[in-house]
Amino acid sequence: MAGATLLEPRLLSRLERLQLGTRRRLAGALAGEHRSPNRGASIDFADYRQYHPGDDFRRIDYHLYARLDVLMVKLFEAEDDLTLRLFIDTSASMSVGGKLQQAKRLAAALGFVALVRRDPVTVHTFPVDRPGPRFVGRSSTWALFDHIDALTATGRTTFATAVTHLLAKPGPPGLTVVISDLLTNEWEEGLRRLPARGGDVVVVHVLGREDMSPSLLGDLDLVDVETGRSVAVSLSPEVVASYERDALEWVDRVATRCRHAGAAVVRIMADDDLERALLGGWRTAGVVR
Repeated sequence: MAGATLLEPRLLSRLERLQLGTRRRLAGALAGEHRSPNRGASIDFADYRQYHPGDDFRRIDYHLYARLDVLMVKLFEAEDDLTLRLFIDTSASMSVGGKLQQAKRLAAALGFVALVRRDPVTVHTFPVDRPGPRFVGRSSTWALFDHIDALTATGRTTFATAVTHLLAKPGPPGLTVVISDLLTNEWEEGLRRLPARGGDVVVVHVLGREDMSPSLLGDLDLVDVETGRSVAVSLSPEVVASYERDALEWVDRVATRCRHAGAAVVRIMADDDLERALLGGWRTAGVVR
């Protein structure tokens, strides 16, 4: 079980207390732990209605029948599943600065929270090379971890194409979590398309320290890890300072675009403490609760 090293046992025990946050009431098909508008068979009483032939006689309130001589059936709040779609960027840029490893740990943590609550999990990557596998139930935890741990970063970020591919797949709306550095010209188009499936969308913007503040100076040939193209640059302290300002503005534009598209957005650096992020700011953002 190679994936067993992704998350520490202490963190797993704390994650067991969480569940995925959603801003809508979503109905599903399995017996999960999320409220839905449907009437089902959980422990929370909702209302009565008159008995009709064929109804489950075990739901008849016989105490009420003894008092009123009327057969009434108890209705309960349904508890349905929430399908979690993990959409992980495995393009070559994610191999730099520990971003992919942080993305793997984030995906494993959110997937574990879902599986503990009996919510189905599917894993998708871009570039899209094959259908994403589906995991259901806590017993699937290590299979999920192994699958995520085996992901490698290579190729180009075909974000908008991958989003179109994902939206074409059948299934309930659920919750889609995009984990990416969004270092592509397609980032805005892709984010604009994502909510078309319905349900909730969360964008996890994973960044490396070098993405925001390069440590290089001088005359250099920089190579794009995704295309292999080389660009000659001259990096003075003033140029680096200008880049840092542009990078911050870009990150803010990403967040604004996400919110305009109806998606929640959280930002995390590749070397940030994962437990502190999940149990702190992410709760405030509503990603988990």
